[in-house]
Amino acid sequence: MVDQLMPQVGIAMADVLERLGYRVDFPEEQTCCGQPAFNSGYRAEARTVARHFIDTFEQSEAVVVPSGSCASMVVHHYAELFQKEPATLSRAESLAKRVWEFSEFLTRVAGVEDVGARFEDVVTYHDGCHSLREMGIREGPRRLLARVRGLDLREMQPAEECCGFGGTFSVKFAELSGAMARTRIEAILRTGARTVVSADPSCLMQIQGVLSRAGAPVRTLHLAEVLASR
Repeated sequence: MVDQLMPQVGIAMADVLERLGYRVDFPEEQTCCGQPAFNSGYRAEARTVARHFIDTFEQSEAVVVPSGSCASMVVHHYAELFQKEPATLSRAESLAKRVWEFSEFLTRVAGVEDVGARFEDVVTYHDGCHSLREMGIREGPRRLLARVRGLDLREMQPAEECCGFGGTFSVKFAELSGAMARTRIEAILRTGARTVVSADPSCLMQIQGVLSRAGAPVRTLHLAEVLASR
């Protein structure tokens, strides 16, 4: 998603990490974590992609991911994929300990909340389902945003509903997906925010699409883009 549709997100993430003193490496042979195939029931194809992910990142000290969905796939579901392949399972479990969603890496590994960002706008934050429900990430992104100078963070009510994307769910159940997204947009507009921030690019794509079709004067940005702002 980031590589093909939102490269500015990856660049912003690298900017923040380098500002904190980390050396960022981008292995050009990387592709996908395998989640789209996994969620659609194509387990053999998912294993092929997942093996390539392991081969590509196995020697990395830390793998920082700008998507809670991808991080959750590696951390929680590679074990399911490779339960009948003990050697690959061992490699996957070792790698999973070094895979971090971006905000989680900042708050838990780097130990920072203030990255020196300035972003003067009214913002609301959307929790991606995988980040929130599978990775247990909720407070970290909000603490990071609270430290951004000039930023006014306003919570949606309800705060934790799904945007309706769900990968292939949005294709297979388009009407239901659209109805869920419209409910989310109503919650966004009630906050008076001019920017919706999330740590999941797929959610941002879904929300931006509905906002644009509704003609709403609200933009979407990844958390990394806000934190990279000066």
